[in-house]
Amino acid sequence: MTEACEELRLKNQLCFPIYLCAKEITRKYGMLLDELDLTYTQYIVMMYFWEMHSSNVKELGKTLMLDPSTLTPILKKLEAKGYVRRERSAADERNLSITLTETGEALKSAALPIHDRMCGYIGLSEEEARTMYLLTAKVIANVSKE
Repeated sequence: MTEACEELRLKNQLCFPIYLCAKEITRKYGMLLDELDLTYTQYIVMMYFWEMHSSNVKELGKTLMLDPSTLTPILKKLEAKGYVRRERSAADERNLSITLTETGEALKSAALPIHDRMCGYIGLSEEEARTMYLLTAKVIANVSKE
């Protein structure tokens, strides 16, 4: 068996700890979100609507970096739960408008403790978390370039 070159060792790969970090954070969120009957992807969609209140599929997909084919079943499930309302635009039927409902807005108070619990699990100071956020955003911007 040949020895791996240094560049291919896991300990020298930035992608590996990023992958593990994302996987474990998403797993932990999943455990907490079970209480709200939400998946992690449904949760990030709801966070978007708690901030924006209404949007269309194109803007939602652009912000969350998700395809319409991924968003459609998520939005249908959130609509079935009464959290959002989907409506075709009268001006352009290709444009689907999504609006947060009162039930969806009320869910925000139940979801609020999740942030603090996750911060406790992650264990970073505010400054460390902000630095990590900025560095992660920079990596995303760099790898998203075409």
